[in-house]
Amino acid sequence: MKVVILAGGFGTRISEESHLKPKPMIEIGEQPILWHIMKHYSQYGFNDFVICLGYKQYVVKEYFADYFLHTSDVTFDLAKNEMQVHNNYSEPWRVTLVDTGLHTMTGGRIKRIRDYIGDETFMLTYGDGVSNVDLDALVAFHKQHGKIATLTGVNIGQRFGVMDVDSDGHIREFREKNDDDGKIVNGGFMVLEPGVFDYIEGDDTVFEKAPLEQLAKDGQLMVYRHDGFWKCMDTQRDKMQLEQMWQEGNAPWKLWK
Repeated sequence: MKVVILAGGFGTRISEESHLKPKPMIEIGEQPILWHIMKHYSQYGFNDFVICLGYKQYVVKEYFADYFLHTSDVTFDLAKNEMQVHNNYSEPWRVTLVDTGLHTMTGGRIKRIRDYIGDETFMLTYGDGVSNVDLDALVAFHKQHGKIATLTGVNIGQRFGVMDVDSDGHIREFREKNDDDGKIVNGGFMVLEPGVFDYIEGDDTVFEKAPLEQLAKDGQLMVYRHDGFWKCMDTQRDKMQLEQMWQEGNAPWKLWK
């Protein structure tokens, strides 16, 4: 099953660093948060990634093109124009990097990678959030209910899209938050059927608005409740908190060895 990661936004709320690189490339423990997200999926055997790029996409492409330089010891023989990589560990990843446009909205980015997905179920998440969500349980839940879309619901304040959920997991309404909300929010880590592409019009479509709202109205949107760790790196303060967790050896999203 392919994993699609949205990594093309401007990251304006963390502009202290995003003016130099895309937000998914901001580092936690000397590795981009994108790497942490991919390691999480890889721990569960999901190793085929499609990354939706936009803002400063070349930074992501250069990172993967020079992956060994970032993760291994290297000897350069300048006289012979040769490079030798020592103790290299190759991740079992297949990474497709797709230019989905500089100003394309989230729904438009998803629509643009349709040819890379085909007619298969796929996973989707954001390039700035880490969690210890059980991905096997998430996929099993999605397959069991047979609907088009499953979101991972986390109870973490009022910063993101809000869901009204009934007792059996059906999402009856999906909408943007307001100041009076205190409900489950969309934490990403989604599982989607290819039918979701029919709910997206084009580049200007914000996935979290009309598509998810219509899926909810059609009874095709479900939530997998996650009560464990989840955190979005939305601001510099968030970044510092994640960095502190990592440095103290208390990073709940680190499920790999």
